[in-house]
Amino acid sequence: MATPLKHDAQAINQAIERVASAIATRHAKTDRLLLLGIANGGIVLAARLAARLKKAGLKPGTGTIDISFHRDDIGRNPIPKEFSPTIIPHDVNGATVILVDDVLYSGRTVKAALDELFDHGRPTRVELAVLVDRGGRRLPVAAEYSGLTVAATEAQKVVVTLDDKLPAADSVAVLPAKTHPSRALAS
Repeated sequence: MATPLKHDAQAINQAIERVASAIATRHAKTDRLLLLGIANGGIVLAARLAARLKKAGLKPGTGTIDISFHRDDIGRNPIPKEFSPTIIPHDVNGATVILVDDVLYSGRTVKAALDELFDHGRPTRVELAVLVDRGGRRLPVAAEYSGLTVAATEAQKVVVTLDDKLPAADSVAVLPAKTHPSRALAS
């Protein structure tokens, strides 16, 4: 059963707004800004951030980055049947890329995303934006932009639900790791 959190849809919306505002402030004069949602958790978040950045006058490219073939646990967790392919709307060479994910945990997903990104070129700068930072890093990874901080043990999984059609249904829940589907959401 999910542990209730104080992070309801309104708190999540405010967190996304804070992240978008911080990105807009830092990159007001950045010409080639590219938001890449890490599949699958970061895709909806990247789209929401891009929409807010466009309202702020920025023109970010938006795409997805699939880490399936760069995961270090591929032997234990095969590639899921449903996946989102890497789609990068323009050349990453010389661009400022912001990797976007729902949850930052061990850092392994970010490492895999960097591996995939650098297979496509060499950006000028790479930053990380996450909705939830749950701590527990195993790699030296930090997010430049983080909306919420949630404390969770290794025996728990942080699950973020962002509904692209019904934002009022957004939620963040902490679940026992064994009862959650095997899809790795909290990396």
